Order: sequence, then structure tokens, then C-alpha cells
Amino acid sequence: GAVGNAIYKKFEDNGYNIYPVNPNAEMIEGDKCFPNLKSIPEKVNAVFIATNPNASVDVVKQCIENGVKTIWFHRSMGNGSFSEEAAKLGEENGLSVIRSGCPMMFISKVDPFHKMLRFFMNLFGKLK
Repeated sequence: GAVGNAIYKKFEDNGYNIYPVNPNAEMIEGDKCFPNLKSIPEKVNAVFIATNPNASVDVVKQCIENGVKTIWFHRSMGNGSFSEEAAKLGEENGLSVIRSGCPMMFISKVDPFHKMLRFFMNLFGKLK
């Protein structure tokens, strides 16, 4: 029921090769969940962060250690998963950092709500 689960399903439904990571879960949406990035059997190029902002710095540290190139913080109406400290850490270490937005606004077959949300966030300069 969490926002991360809905985004996970949307990516999966659109054919992306994705891996759920959560140290507190064995399965997410019926798929094996990994406790950390290092335990994923393939190299990961990008990470979408949909966690409590207090955990975002640790996620970014894992990204740096594992050669991830791009991170995207879930953030739309509120603060979401965004942490300024985590974003700066990523940028200082050469990661491409997407500071806000929900991928459900950009993935194919976008629903009307996310299409409208993208329009207004763009209009008011909230997509960075």
C-alpha cells in the first residue's frame, strides 16, 4: 500500500528490470526483496529512493559504494523521500541527482492524476 509499491508495480508493468530493496522485507509485490544494493546480482545504474528522508543518506552512501550513476528522490506534494544532505552527498560524489517528482508522471501510460501533477509541478518550477 506504500507509494514505493505502486511505483514498483508501474515500472514492472512497463517492462523495466527492477529490484526491490528493503532491509525489513523478504518479498515486495510477490518478488524477492534485497536487503541492500550490494546484494543485488546485477550492476545497478539508477536508484529510485522511496523511503523515509532520514534513511536517504544511507541509501545514497550505498549508491556511491556500488557505482550507481543516477538517483531520483520521490517528492511531489510534500518532502517525500528528499533529503538535502543526501542530495548534496550524491552530487559531491558525481551522481546525477533528480531532486523531485514521481516517475509515475513520466512513465508510459501516465494516468490523468499524474499527468496533471506533472503539468502543475512544471508550471510552478517544482521539477528539478
